[in-house]
Amino acid sequence: MAGEPIKLVAGLGNPGTEYARTRHNAGFQFVEELARHHGAVFRSEPRHHAEVARAALGASEVWLVKPMSYMNRSGGPVRSIASFYKVPVSGLLVAYDELDFPAGTVRMKQGGGAAGHNGMRDVIAQMGDGFWRLRIGIGHPGDRAQVLDYVLGRPAAQDAALIADAIDAAVDSVPVLMNEGAQIAMNRLHSRNGEPAVGRGG
Repeated sequence: MAGEPIKLVAGLGNPGTEYARTRHNAGFQFVEELARHHGAVFRSEPRHHAEVARAALGASEVWLVKPMSYMNRSGGPVRSIASFYKVPVSGLLVAYDELDFPAGTVRMKQGGGAAGHNGMRDVIAQMGDGFWRLRIGIGHPGDRAQVLDYVLGRPAAQDAALIADAIDAAVDSVPVLMNEGAQIAMNRLHSRNGEPAVGRGG
């Protein structure tokens, strides 16, 4: 089965040491781990308001991106880099934290809405909605009024370990997506949680 032509992988988060390892920075953690796994090094690209790394995943090369514009303005750097490297929306994968999934759950899909995630809302506004998403579960505090403090806080050790395991599985899924196709990648990734694969737009 043919793979997906992923050329750009963006992880969403907030820059600065005060936000490091917070739940809202799960997307940053994912691209950092993907870079580490493939020997890539991030460098600052001020013209794009981002940190960028180039990684070789088998026979393919992808650009890894961390927007440095803060979460709510993630779309500008993603669009800038996609435009510069001529990456179509179908060649983009965006990783981000997902309140609606428990810690340890991770899912992949193509297309869809922002579901209240401000970073995703901005990326969709800048890029359209046809890109791939990697949603990393962080759990929910149970009270909507507590969400802001929750996502900007660091998870307890047990949840941090679950999130790290999910990120490891997601890192392994990217070359599968690129080389073997979406259905195989989703089957492997979603079966960690005993879930069926969900197709495009699901």
